[in-house]
Amino acid sequence: MIACPVTRSMYALMGLRGRFDLKHKRTRTSKRRGFKARSLLWFFVLILLWLGYREVKSYFLKPQAILVLGGTPQREDFAAEFARQHPDIPIWVSGGSPPEYTESVFEDAGISLSRLYVDRDAVDTVTNFTTLVDKFQARGIHSVYLITSDYHMRRARIIGELVFGSRGIEFKPVPMPSNQATEPLSKAIRDGARAILWLTTGRTGSTLVQRFDDR
Repeated sequence: MIACPVTRSMYALMGLRGRFDLKHKRTRTSKRRGFKARSLLWFFVLILLWLGYREVKSYFLKPQAILVLGGTPQREDFAAEFARQHPDIPIWVSGGSPPEYTESVFEDAGISLSRLYVDRDAVDTVTNFTTLVDKFQARGIHSVYLITSDYHMRRARIIGELVFGSRGIEFKPVPMPSNQATEPLSKAIRDGARAILWLTTGRTGSTLVQRFDDR
């Protein structure tokens, strides 16, 4: 059977249309991918700019107190030496060693116990911040030195930005050197999500995390 010229023309047009539609779809897909890539790039650029801004701002910050996140006795030893170099501001220790040991560390460093506030309400890193943020605000403390181990600082900073930042409290990181590798990013993401949970519901999810960690 021989197709008539009209039929051949119709097939040709349909073929051209099919190729055009396919090319159009590819173009649209390519544009969407390009838009997503550019959006992601700008997102990371904004994050880097924000972190850079925070670094510069913290450099000129003059904190009103020292906050030590308990966890190891070495942090308290490090903080006691740091406090000797900053004799005019109070020291808050959240969690950590028994109060008697903490007091002896600072006394041995020549620090007056009238400067020391030992708070044992926290059970983990998130609650280090959530249990103190309102106490700091009530005392008019709007900026602190934040002392913790270097491997722990990334997680602490993320939580601090969210919890302290919600009350306008700024902090200047003072990492204690150690030989440990930085904690997994998953811990920072998890506790960042918990900090957001606290901001929206007033709950920290600490009980759930403890049950999960105990398994």
